[in-house]
Amino acid sequence: MGKEVTAQSYSREERQRYREKVRQNLDVFERMLTERAFDDEVPLTGIEIELNLVDEDQQPAFVNDEVLEAIADPDYQTELAQFNIELNVAPRPLPGDSALQLEESLRTSLNRAEGKAQEAGASILQVGILPTIRPEHFQGEWISANNRYTALNDSIFVARGEDIVIDIEGPTGERLHTFADSIAPESACTSVQLHLQVGPGQFADHWNAAQVISAPQIALAANSPFFFGRRLHAETRIALFSQATDTRPIELKNQGVRPRVFFGERWITSIFDLFEENVRYFPALLAEATEEDPVAVLDAGGTPELGELNLHNGTVYRWNRPIYDPGDGRPHVRVENRVLPAGPTIIDTLANAAFYYGTVRMLANEDRPIWTQMSFPAAQANFEAAARDGINARLYWPGLGELGADELTVRHLLPMARRGLEDWGVSDAVITRYLDVIEGRCTTGVNGAVWQTECVRRLEDGGLDRAAALAQMTRLYSEHMHRNDPVHTWPLP
Repeated sequence: MGKEVTAQSYSREERQRYREKVRQNLDVFERMLTERAFDDEVPLTGIEIELNLVDEDQQPAFVNDEVLEAIADPDYQTELAQFNIELNVAPRPLPGDSALQLEESLRTSLNRAEGKAQEAGASILQVGILPTIRPEHFQGEWISANNRYTALNDSIFVARGEDIVIDIEGPTGERLHTFADSIAPESACTSVQLHLQVGPGQFADHWNAAQVISAPQIALAANSPFFFGRRLHAETRIALFSQATDTRPIELKNQGVRPRVFFGERWITSIFDLFEENVRYFPALLAEATEEDPVAVLDAGGTPELGELNLHNGTVYRWNRPIYDPGDGRPHVRVENRVLPAGPTIIDTLANAAFYYGTVRMLANEDRPIWTQMSFPAAQANFEAAARDGINARLYWPGLGELGADELTVRHLLPMARRGLEDWGVSDAVITRYLDVIEGRCTTGVNGAVWQTECVRRLEDGGLDRAAALAQMTRLYSEHMHRNDPVHTWPLP
């Protein structure tokens, strides 16, 4: 979850003060980039994993308060809806066998959390969109008991002035066209966020590289084909999240006003570009001002928290987001990669992470960066194609032209990821274990979205209706997930 706030609504005076503080924070951040040393000696990585809670019938279980109380671990936190929780992984270096140790630690942690969740009548599921979620699940009390979520919901609808339209069509012609009177559909989107700490001078190259690689990431890892009972995009989460948090009525869309869920519109030259865009183009949703005087703190040799700038940044939903963290007096910046769905398993999650970290390292350090050979609209078109078509997407790559995501990965990106991980000092055991998973998806043509879709098709062919097929598929999915076998090896009914 993002930073909690104390209020659920804000006066005009509070919003004006907050606006002034955000601009002051931005000025201070610009000074810091030229005057202050940032912590970049040991590049650290971090992971956040959003999770779903389901009952014995595989329907959403609105019991996150009870589950979190039973788990009693600060690594687990609340999320938007009462059937969501989040697992935060402490930052760590990547070299050596760190990823293998992390896999074991995560499995142990989730097994313990699963046992505690069952005591509260729920089970934990890692998936991009819970396949059994239905409109009626949001008719009662669904939102978590946090001021932040209520304030966000209210602010989005005040800005928009009307209900949200959800309109997504799948490859077989199944279409969802509906309206929402809250941001509840956003809670259906559960993701994995990958963090990479870098120096400010290297941030632009790493962000640009993350933008380029986001399309192959989604294509390989797509795991959200169903929403409200319909087979939609391979990674429906991308379109759904974009539409469910859209503050723009149709007139502002027609004027070209930027959406809050934002791929971007250009390659950048500095981390400042992104924070400056936030302040220039996006009005505040949460207007909670602190008492900090960041100018005085900086002049005194301290590290400003820049709370207003960070709070505002947390309500601009870039798929690759800049992060400023004051740390313990040693500030650092990092790229937060937000494109991946949760699941299907921990080994799949760490395979996705290894692929990302390896390719980004190589792309960011190339003598002739790929973004100098590729237009930004081409990168965005790749991103949209990958979300729609998943592993079957055709993507453009400089020097190779347009080719399938699987072929691009096997021929070009996996060798790049291997070199990047080797350059980082990652052990051969880690590289082999996780990149073999990515290669297995490519050679079998199976990722989470493909497995879910084919499983439901077979269950329907066997006589089940869509609702029953989705519930049975989710039950089978859960069984395989807890075994931690990579999804491309899962059997079908």
